[in-house]
Amino acid sequence: MIILNFNYKGENKSGILEGNEIKEISGSFYDEYELTGMFYRTQEVRLLPPCMPSKVVAVGLNYIDHIKEFGERDLPKEPTLFIKLPHAIIGPEDSIIIPKGSTCVDYEAELAVVIKKYCRKIKKEDAADYILGATCLNDVTERNIQAQDGQWTRSKNFETFCPIGPYIVNDIDYNNLDIKLLLNGEIKQNSNTSNMIWNTDKLVSFVSQVMPLYPGDMVTTGTTKGVGPMKPGDVVEVAIEDIGILRNYVKGE
Repeated sequence: MIILNFNYKGENKSGILEGNEIKEISGSFYDEYELTGMFYRTQEVRLLPPCMPSKVVAVGLNYIDHIKEFGERDLPKEPTLFIKLPHAIIGPEDSIIIPKGSTCVDYEAELAVVIKKYCRKIKKEDAADYILGATCLNDVTERNIQAQDGQWTRSKNFETFCPIGPYIVNDIDYNNLDIKLLLNGEIKQNSNTSNMIWNTDKLVSFVSQVMPLYPGDMVTTGTTKGVGPMKPGDVVEVAIEDIGILRNYVKGE
C-alpha cells in the first residue's frame, strides 16, 4: 500500500495511491480509517510530508563504506543515535534553504521507517508489527558546524534540513532496496539497504529501549558513501526502489 498526504484546493487530506489515482480516506492510518469515496488525480494535488513525527530518531554510521569515507577505523559496537526535530521537516518539491554564511551543506540519502503504534522496549523479533512503512529522507547536514561542534544537533536541525517523502510504502523488504542520490541528474550515492550494518528491525528495537516511539515517529537508517555539498540552484533527489523519488530544490537564505 502507498500512503500519502496531499493538499487539494487548500485542504490537507490523506489517501492511498493506486496508479495515478488517489483514494481519499477519513480517519488515520495509525488507527482506523475508511475510504470516503472521493478520488483525485495526482496532477491535481500538491504532495505534503507523508507524516509529521514528534521526532525523527536518526542513525549515523550504519554503512561500512560511509564509515570508511569519514576516516573511522573501527565499526561502532552499537547504533549511533541523534535527533532531528519536526521544524526541519519539508515535503516533496519543497526548497532546502542554505543558511546564510554556510559553505558546506551536504546531502545524505537515507531510508526511514515510520512507526505505526506506541512502541517501547520491544524485541527485535516484534519490530515489524510496529512499522507502518518506509519513505525517503534526506539528512541534510551543515558539515562545518558538525566538525566544529563535535556533536550533531545544530548541524542537522536548521529549518528545511529534513526532507521526507514522497510516500510511505509497506509490504516491501526494507532491507533490500536500491538507494540512490542524484544531484542535478548525476548519481552521487548508489547502494542497497542490504549493506546496512543494522537492519530496520534492529534499529527500531534499539531505539525503543532508550525512548518511547509514537505513531508517526521516524527512525532513519543512515547513509552510504558519496555524501557531498549542495549549492543554491541545485536539484537533489533521493530515489529508493519501490518507494519513489524525493525531489527538492536548493536555495540560499
